[in-house]
Amino acid sequence: MDSWEFEAELWPWKDETDAWIFVSAPPEVTEEIREASAATGPPRGFGSVRVEARIGATTWRTSVFPGQDGYALPVKKDVRRREDLEVGDRALVSITLI
Repeated sequence: MDSWEFEAELWPWKDETDAWIFVSAPPEVTEEIREASAATGPPRGFGSVRVEARIGATTWRTSVFPGQDGYALPVKKDVRRREDLEVGDRALVSITLI
Protein backbone atom coordinates (compact mmCIF):
# COMPACT_ATOMS: atom_id res chain seq x y z
CA MET A 1 0.00 0.00 0.00
CA ASP A 2 1.37 3.43 -0.98
CA SER A 3 1.55 5.89 1.95
CA TRP A 4 3.14 9.28 2.58
CA GLU A 5 3.58 11.56 5.56
CA PHE A 6 4.35 15.27 5.39
CA GLU A 7 3.83 18.52 7.26
CA ALA A 8 1.79 21.24 5.58
CA GLU A 9 -0.01 24.51 6.27
CA LEU A 10 -3.80 24.71 6.10
CA TRP A 11 -5.00 27.18 3.46
CA PRO A 12 -8.44 28.39 2.34
CA TRP A 13 -9.97 28.08 -1.10
CA LYS A 14 -10.39 31.60 -2.52
CA ASP A 15 -9.70 33.24 0.87
CA GLU A 16 -12.96 31.90 2.33
CA THR A 17 -11.72 30.79 5.74
CA ASP A 18 -14.88 28.92 6.72
CA ALA A 19 -15.46 27.16 3.41
CA TRP A 20 -13.09 24.71 1.77
CA ILE A 21 -9.79 24.29 3.63
CA PHE A 22 -6.86 22.30 2.20
CA VAL A 23 -3.27 21.23 2.70
CA SER A 24 -0.96 20.72 -0.28
CA ALA A 25 1.30 17.72 -0.71
CA PRO A 26 4.93 18.70 -1.38
CA PRO A 27 6.26 18.26 -4.95
CA GLU A 28 8.04 14.95 -4.28
CA VAL A 29 4.90 13.44 -2.68
CA THR A 30 2.74 14.78 -5.51
CA GLU A 31 4.97 13.08 -8.09
CA GLU A 32 4.91 9.78 -6.17
CA ILE A 33 1.09 9.92 -5.87
CA ARG A 34 0.83 10.64 -9.61
CA GLU A 35 3.05 7.65 -10.44
CA ALA A 36 1.37 5.26 -7.97
CA SER A 37 -2.17 6.22 -8.99
CA ALA A 38 -1.39 5.83 -12.71
CA ALA A 39 -0.89 2.10 -12.06
CA THR A 40 -4.41 1.76 -10.63
CA GLY A 41 -6.24 2.90 -13.76
CA PRO A 42 -7.61 6.11 -15.27
CA PRO A 43 -8.06 9.13 -12.99
CA ARG A 44 -11.41 9.92 -11.39
CA GLY A 45 -13.34 13.17 -11.86
CA PHE A 46 -11.16 16.30 -11.94
CA GLY A 47 -8.10 13.99 -11.83
CA SER A 48 -8.80 13.13 -8.20
CA VAL A 49 -7.22 10.18 -6.39
CA ARG A 50 -8.99 8.33 -3.54
CA VAL A 51 -7.07 8.33 -0.25
CA GLU A 52 -7.39 7.63 3.44
CA ALA A 53 -6.07 10.64 5.34
CA ARG A 54 -4.98 11.11 8.95
CA ILE A 55 -4.20 14.19 10.99
CA GLY A 56 -3.52 13.55 14.66
CA ALA A 57 -6.00 10.94 15.91
CA THR A 58 -8.55 11.65 13.15
CA THR A 59 -8.76 9.44 10.06
CA TRP A 60 -11.14 9.91 7.12
CA ARG A 61 -11.59 8.87 3.49
CA THR A 62 -11.59 11.48 0.77
CA SER A 63 -9.78 12.37 -2.46
CA VAL A 64 -6.79 14.53 -3.30
CA PHE A 65 -7.12 16.89 -6.25
CA PRO A 66 -4.36 18.01 -8.64
CA GLY A 67 -3.52 21.71 -8.62
CA GLN A 68 -0.74 24.15 -9.51
CA ASP A 69 1.13 23.49 -6.27
CA GLY A 70 0.59 19.72 -6.14
CA TYR A 71 -2.21 17.54 -4.89
CA ALA A 72 -4.58 19.32 -2.51
CA LEU A 73 -6.20 17.43 0.37
CA PRO A 74 -9.49 18.86 1.67
CA VAL A 75 -9.57 18.99 5.48
CA LYS A 76 -13.16 18.76 6.66
CA LYS A 77 -14.51 21.13 9.30
CA ASP A 78 -15.07 18.17 11.66
CA VAL A 79 -11.40 17.17 11.34
CA ARG A 80 -10.25 20.73 11.98
CA ARG A 81 -12.50 20.95 15.04
CA ARG A 82 -11.34 17.61 16.46
CA GLU A 83 -7.66 18.47 15.94
CA ASP A 84 -8.03 22.15 16.95
CA LEU A 85 -6.70 23.45 13.63
CA GLU A 86 -7.26 26.75 11.84
CA VAL A 87 -6.14 28.28 8.55
CA GLY A 88 -2.41 28.99 8.77
CA ASP A 89 -1.70 26.17 11.25
CA ARG A 90 0.71 23.43 10.24
CA ALA A 91 -0.35 19.80 10.54
CA LEU A 92 1.37 16.45 10.21
CA VAL A 93 -0.59 14.69 7.46
CA SER A 94 -0.58 11.02 6.49
CA ILE A 95 -2.24 9.80 3.28
CA THR A 96 -2.62 6.30 1.87
CA LEU A 97 -3.98 5.41 -1.57
CA ILE A 98 -7.16 3.32 -1.44
